Amino acid sequence: LHDEVVKPIAMAATKGAWYRRWRLVSLDGSTLDVADEKGNDEAFGRPGASRGESAYPQIRFVSLVENGTHILFGSRMADYATSEIALAKTVLPSLGKDMLCLADRGFFGFAMWKQAAATCADLLWRVKKNLLLPREKDLPDGSYLSRIYASEKDRRRGTDGVIVRVIEYRLEGVEGAEPLYRLVTTILDDELAPAGELAALYHERWEIETAFDELKTHLRGARIILRSKTPDLVRQEFYGLLMAHYAVRGLM
Repeated sequence: LHDEVVKPIAMAATKGAWYRRWRLVSLDGSTLDVADEKGNDEAFGRPGASRGESAYPQIRFVSLVENGTHILFGSRMADYATSEIALAKTVLPSLGKDMLCLADRGFFGFAMWKQAAATCADLLWRVKKNLLLPREKDLPDGSYLSRIYASEKDRRRGTDGVIVRVIEYRLEGVEGAEPLYRLVTTILDDELAPAGELAALYHERWEIETAFDELKTHLRGARIILRSKTPDLVRQEFYGLLMAHYAVRGLM
């Protein structure tokens, strides 16, 4: 029911929802505390803490957010031990044509990239600075074309590579900025989306943090845990919370 109801809603005039022809969406994950009950503990587990374990069991979830509206869609939840990557793989099918998906470096991997690109969405993901991305073709805007591979063996043989466009930049004079940022994108034509514009655009990924804050703090109440006392009701409450957030955002 959640996937049938909660969909992107931005219209052409919605501020911050679009970049050129693309609908902007971001991918990320978070956690929520749930009631400290034996069943919840067994079903969901809890994170470690400096002294033993956390006070509450937790669920982990991954969502897509429509940047301009903060609608959280395609969301999936699981126990705390489930990785964000595993959950993200179940979220990616909610991507679609004419979307541009932003994601942080923790999500990048060959298999994830291919799965996300197969949805016909375009991608703009940050990658780790030690990822090997040799220059194959320099582009006029300072970006360049490279290839990613599933394995080092494929790389050595030059087999089954996927072409990506690489954008590298620095944030001069910005306190706390890292020495170098590296993005890869499926948009290979620098005239369709110049490097400078994509570099600025990537930092709008933080819209998903604002959406998570709305869900976890403003809608639910600061430091209030999900109250359901059984795993099935926790799952029901989580998706109910998302639908309530959708209803509120849809009225704004």
